[in-house]
Amino acid sequence: MAIFSGSLPATRAAVTGFDPVFLTVARAAIAGMLGLGLLFVFRQKSPERRDLLPLAVIALGVVVGFPLLTALALQHMSSAHSVVFIGLLPLSTAIFGVLRGGERPRPAFWLFSLAGSALVAGYAMARGTGAVSAGDLLMLAAIVMCGLGYAEGGRLSRRLGGWQVISWALVLSLPVMLPLAVLTMPGSFAQVGAPAWTGLAYVSLFSMLIGFVFWYRGLALGGIAAVGQLQLLQPFLGLGLAAMLLHETVSGAMLAVTLGVVVCVAGARKFSA
Repeated sequence: MAIFSGSLPATRAAVTGFDPVFLTVARAAIAGMLGLGLLFVFRQKSPERRDLLPLAVIALGVVVGFPLLTALALQHMSSAHSVVFIGLLPLSTAIFGVLRGGERPRPAFWLFSLAGSALVAGYAMARGTGAVSAGDLLMLAAIVMCGLGYAEGGRLSRRLGGWQVISWALVLSLPVMLPLAVLTMPGSFAQVGAPAWTGLAYVSLFSMLIGFVFWYRGLALGGIAAVGQLQLLQPFLGLGLAAMLLHETVSGAMLAVTLGVVVCVAGARKFSA
């Protein structure tokens, strides 16, 4: 979760120099080659046929969907604003944990989760002109895709292992991502600054691979809905990183909404069993 907290600020830095589509396929291609190397070095057997569809769902959710949608959204908003939407991830993950993982939290869990979601939706509606922007809609779609990928990965990690699941999902997408990375590569990298390169390196190595090694293992051990609530800390860390590294303004409204979401999700965590 701490590793993922740097994902949106790193993506915001990366899109200052790279096109969102190239950023998405490049980070997946880089992580996919690293994952392939890990599977080869540790001589992991190929997944069974029944695992291919879940791995494809994981790839669609966290390898393609979430990275692409957040990169597009961050062209319309600051990373500090986008971090507020991360408060919806525990709810999204829990819903898919019920649908895909067979988990059954208590009714009070849903009350707290829905209250947190209402805070985030209200903040998005009240910002600026009061209308939902394109960036807001893209972030909401990204949260849905990410929750699906988290839940599916946590479920499959119970059998295959955490690092194996994300590695196989990346390898499965590699035949598509690698050619697309070549095709969408900028004609020149001369204008790409150091922050963009740093952002690309972070999201490729940490956000796309290393973070999932720990995250999927944790979801498999502690339960998708319960462990997913640890993401309540992510908005705080993300806002801090956005302010320190990108010098973005963190408004009082952002902090208030984030704090409210944290309180709601903490209550949900208590009743997740």
